Amino acid sequence: MFNLTQCNLKSSLRRFSKAINPRYIEDEGDWFYASEWWDSAASNSRTVFREISRAGNGVVSVLAHPCSKPDRSNWARAEKWLQHRRTEICPDYRGNIRVSGYEWRTLHFNDFTRESTVKILAAYTEDEPASLSFMQQPNCLAVPYVKSMISAGLTTIASSNYDLISNAINGKQNMKILCIGHGGGSIPLFLASKIQGAVVHIVEIDPLVISASIKEMGFPAYSAISPSGKRAQPKPSPFDNILWGGTHERILLFNSDAEKFVLEGSTIYDMIFIDAYDGEDIFPHKLWQPDSPFVHALGCRLHPSHGTVVVNLHSDVDLSSSVDAQSSPLLAMGKHTRQVCRSYKHALLDTCQHSSNGNGIAFTVSVPWVCNTSLVVCRGLGGVDGIEGFPGAGWGIGMALNTLMSKALKVDKLVNMPFSCLQYVKTGFTLV
Repeated sequence: MFNLTQCNLKSSLRRFSKAINPRYIEDEGDWFYASEWWDSAASNSRTVFREISRAGNGVVSVLAHPCSKPDRSNWARAEKWLQHRRTEICPDYRGNIRVSGYEWRTLHFNDFTRESTVKILAAYTEDEPASLSFMQQPNCLAVPYVKSMISAGLTTIASSNYDLISNAINGKQNMKILCIGHGGGSIPLFLASKIQGAVVHIVEIDPLVISASIKEMGFPAYSAISPSGKRAQPKPSPFDNILWGGTHERILLFNSDAEKFVLEGSTIYDMIFIDAYDGEDIFPHKLWQPDSPFVHALGCRLHPSHGTVVVNLHSDVDLSSSVDAQSSPLLAMGKHTRQVCRSYKHALLDTCQHSSNGNGIAFTVSVPWVCNTSLVVCRGLGGVDGIEGFPGAGWGIGMALNTLMSKALKVDKLVNMPFSCLQYVKTGFTLV
């Protein structure tokens, strides 16, 4: 979930996007395209899902919006790719696959909050033209805070003693990831598609959000786990296999309360992503208060030597009086945000008995264009290049940031990122 700064989406976005990204990449999720999906009241937008939640999220809805990229001239390229996948994965599958088009899909709570934005591809077979299948485009991350979380998280764990680049990316070893809060599922899909060794568990309390993401936002249905702990769908359809090529087999989507899941679980995770806001745009207190069972149990579920947690936070400042969003994309942290940061650092680094090396780092980065902050807590980064614990002033901050910036360039290249990690790592870097 995210808040928009007070800026004009339709003016100068391309220029600003290039300005904050010196290694500019043509990215379909560039903030320049936000004007295509931001205006929910536009006449060319339509509601494709709308139901009332029983899990505290109010009215859950999904809106569809036309998108300009890729344009029709490039659809043949996607069709060729799908035909190749069909031949490779399901050689007995009949019928040529055609692309019907692309759309933005936005998930809303109570009409006024945007929980998630994704881009979907709609495809069908010539034998069954009336039967559409949706595939969320995992490389297209439309919202800056999602890019920030992924960039800061991958760069940090790659800078630790965890071998992300040589082993996990190539699938030589499993990388266990937990995502708390599902939304449209863009974070787990991106990670599973880019990191061949990633096995991603997702915890979502609201079954309506799960249903909306699968039915209308192109999230793979085979990922859903039933209450019995087995796949809700016994096996993926042939068309799903063509679309996902095994990626959906490494994603497990659980309908569960996050606190219950963490307290009762036993899996040790290399990375944990937390983006859990309810229908009132509130980060539940039990997921961050220092004395909560969830925060303490999180330490038991995090790998002791390199475990990394990334948390999405709203920057609770008065934008109208304190920040000019176009001239200063860096947003100061408010009191609530500082409390959350201290709570996670204290529980995961300062007092946790499960941390094996006694080192670690906690920092925040500001997210360009939206009023969000990414908090990163890593157990394995302290001591890198002789920096024990990264002292909080002077050369310590500089050396910590230089280490992360250097690794960000490697992550960009080896993960084949569709955007630059560097800009999200260096923006407003602050040690907790």
